[in-house]
Amino acid sequence: MNMLVIYTHPNHQSLSYAFLQEVISGGKENGNIGEIKVLDLYEEGFNPVLVFNEKKRRRDIHTDPDLAKYREQLLWADKIVFVYPIWWGRPPAMLLGYIDQMFASGFAYKDTGKLLPEGLLKGKSVVCVSTMMGPAFYPLFWLNNAHKVLMRKALFNYVGIKKVKFFEFGSMESPRGKHKEKLNKIYNYFKAVAG
Repeated sequence: MNMLVIYTHPNHQSLSYAFLQEVISGGKENGNIGEIKVLDLYEEGFNPVLVFNEKKRRRDIHTDPDLAKYREQLLWADKIVFVYPIWWGRPPAMLLGYIDQMFASGFAYKDTGKLLPEGLLKGKSVVCVSTMMGPAFYPLFWLNNAHKVLMRKALFNYVGIKKVKFFEFGSMESPRGKHKEKLNKIYNYFKAVAG
C-alpha cells in the first residue's frame, strides 16, 4: 500500500512534528506499506488562497496545472494520513485551503443530479492525527464533535472515502499530557496497520 502523509504545522519543533516522525517510523517498519511520501504544506510553500477570476474559474480547478502534482499524489495514495493541530475547533487554515483546492468537483467527486455525488476517491482510507490544547472530551461535549463531523461526513464520505480513523490527542500543552504514551500509540498503530 502507498501512504501519503500530509503534515500541516509551521514549526518542526512542535509536538505535531513529533507525531509525524512516529507515523513515518511506524510505517517504515510495516510490511503492508510499500512507499511513504510526505507533503509538508508549510515547507512546500503551498498557497492555500483560492483565486477565481476570468482566467481561473472554479469549475476548472480540477484541471489547474499548478495543482497537478498534488492530484497525482492523492491518486497514488492508498492511505492518506493528515497530521495537524486543532486550532479553534478545526484544522489550520493552511490545511483547509489545501482541501478546498484538492477535493474539487471533477477530481474528488462527480455531480450526478442526485442528493449526493459520486465519490471518485473510493477505496482509499484516511487517518487523522491531531493535537489540541484543551482536554480530549472538549470537541465531543462542547463542540458537538464538529471536527470529526466536518472531516468524516462533509469531506471524506462525500468523496467516497468510507474508512476514516481519528486520533484526537488532548491536553497536549500540559506536562501531564502523556506525550510519550501517545507518540508510542501512533508508532504502534502505523507499524501494524493493514489497510
